[in-house]
Amino acid sequence: MTITINGELLTIKSAVLVDVLQNFGAKAPFAVALNGEFIPQSLHASTTINEGDSIELLSPIQGG
Repeated sequence: MTITINGELLTIKSAVLVDVLQNFGAKAPFAVALNGEFIPQSLHASTTINEGDSIELLSPIQGG
């Protein structure tokens, strides 16, 4: 199935969010938005991805 991660089209095999993030190479710490909705880390293993979904990975930025 094809999804979008940070604006990049990606073909995935697993529909489980935690697997998708690992295969994409996401490195903690990060926040995840699925179709514009924040998904807490406690739900990554139980959240499924559907064809055409959009994931945004957001990493903290230091500064002031």
